[in-house]
Amino acid sequence: MDMILASRNQKKIRELNAILSDTVPDIRIFSLDDIGFADDIEEDGTTFEENALIKARTAMAAGGNRYPAVADDSGLAVDALDGAPGVYSARYAGGHGDDAANNELLLKHMEHIPDEKRTAQFVSVIACVFPDGHEIVVRGEAKGIILRAYRGEGGFGYDPLFLYLPEAEGEPQNKTFSEMNAEEKNLISHRGRAIQKLAEELRNYLKLKS
Repeated sequence: MDMILASRNQKKIRELNAILSDTVPDIRIFSLDDIGFADDIEEDGTTFEENALIKARTAMAAGGNRYPAVADDSGLAVDALDGAPGVYSARYAGGHGDDAANNELLLKHMEHIPDEKRTAQFVSVIACVFPDGHEIVVRGEAKGIILRAYRGEGGFGYDPLFLYLPEAEGEPQNKTFSEMNAEEKNLISHRGRAIQKLAEELRNYLKLKS
C-alpha cells in the first residue's frame, strides 16, 4: 500500500513506517515533497482533530486522490488555561516555532497557578483518509504537570516544563520530557500512543476491505 504523510519531516516518516509496517508489510510512505506539493497547508481548524483532517484531505487531493493520506496535529493543553495553548502551541507567543518565547509566555500565564492545578496533557491527533471516503481519527495523550522552571537539556518545545505523570509500572519516574532519552519518551509519548491506535484501526479497516 502506498500512503502519503502530510509532512516533510523524514523522522516522522521513518517512525510511521516502522510502526505501520507490522500492519501493512508492503507499505510505502511518501512525503509532501515526494508528490511535488510545495505549498503550505492552512491549518485554520479550532481543534486538533479538525487540523489533522484538513492536512490529510489536502495531501490526498494533492496526490490525485489515488492514495490514502495521513496527518497529525499535536500540542500542549493546559487545564488551568482552558486547554491553551492547544492548536496554537507552535505559535503561542506569535512567531511560529519560537520555543523560548512560547515557554516564557506559558510560565508568565501560569505564574499564579498553584501547584495542584498545573495539570496538562500533550495531545497528538492523527487522521487517515482514504480515496473511498473512509476516515480514521485517533487521539493519544500524555499527562503531566507544568513546572515553574526548566529541567533537562533534550527534547524541544514545551518538553523542559512538562513533568510526566506515570500511568503504569515501568514508565519514566519524576522526569520531564527533556530529561528522558529517546527510548523512554517513545514509550509514553502522545504521538507514539496515537500511532499505535492508528495501526490498530488500520488493521481493522484492511480486514473489512479484504
